[in-house]
Amino acid sequence: MDPSSSSVSQPAQSGVPPQITTMPLEYDQAKIKKYIARLRDQQNLGLALAGGAVGAAVGAALWGVITALTNFQIGFMAVGVGFLVGFLVRVLGKGIDKVYGYIGGAFSLLGCLAGNVLAVMIAVSNQSGTPLSTVASHLTPQIAWDMLVSNFNPIDLLFYALGLYYGYRSSFHRITAAELASLT
Repeated sequence: MDPSSSSVSQPAQSGVPPQITTMPLEYDQAKIKKYIARLRDQQNLGLALAGGAVGAAVGAALWGVITALTNFQIGFMAVGVGFLVGFLVRVLGKGIDKVYGYIGGAFSLLGCLAGNVLAVMIAVSNQSGTPLSTVASHLTPQIAWDMLVSNFNPIDLLFYALGLYYGYRSSFHRITAAELASLT
């Protein structure tokens, strides 16, 4: 709903069902500016970064383990990674500015990529009988890239984009109509 409007039911007259009308709400601009300033004072970029990193790590671990257990890559896990990262960035960072969305989107994408790499590492560990820690100790950025490239499927781009989108979208606080109404 548009925060500048409100739905109001009109009483039924002569058998006509109630209609929904839109009425503009008047907001005190000075109160809104003061409220936004208060929200900005509460923002914490460091905690947002920490939340993004933790969310990406937990999301990647879940992605890797679920993929290894099911022997099937469930691409919609990217949406879960995005929501998890976004939630932690929003709750810990308390951000209202777009930079918090960028942090959430970037960490979500990293979490998705790391989840795919971890899934390949677990598969290599299981197939070769090598402990996962040994496989991980030999991991370099080039090997991780090679793992991503060798297991790439074009549909992965869609899921990475979804993870990035939901990471961005859920990472910053949006001022709701109820919050605006409480300022009048």
